[in-house]
Amino acid sequence: MRILTEVFASPVKDEMYLYVDKQKGLKPVPKELLDHFGKPRAVMTMLLTPEKTLARIEASEVCKALMIQGYYLQMPPAREEYLLDLYRAPTEARY
Repeated sequence: MRILTEVFASPVKDEMYLYVDKQKGLKPVPKELLDHFGKPRAVMTMLLTPEKTLARIEASEVCKALMIQGYYLQMPPAREEYLLDLYRAPTEARY
C-alpha cells in the first residue's frame, strides 16, 4: 500500500497536523474538524507506506485511517513534554 499524502499544519494549535490522501484532498474531513483546525497550511507531501518512519506515529496507523476515514489528525504531544520549556522560560527578576 502506497498513498500520496499531503500534510497540513494547523494555524490555531502548534504541532497539530492533518494527513490526507492528496488525490481526495480535504473533501473527507468533516467541516466541524476544519473549523476547529483552522485554515490548513500545506507543509509536506510524501509517499506514505506502512513501513515509513514517522516522528510521533506509526505510519501503518496513518495509512489505515486514510483508507477508512480519508484523513488522520495528529494531536500535539502531551503537556508533560513541555515542562522543560517552562523551566527554560525567562522569569521576572525581583529585587
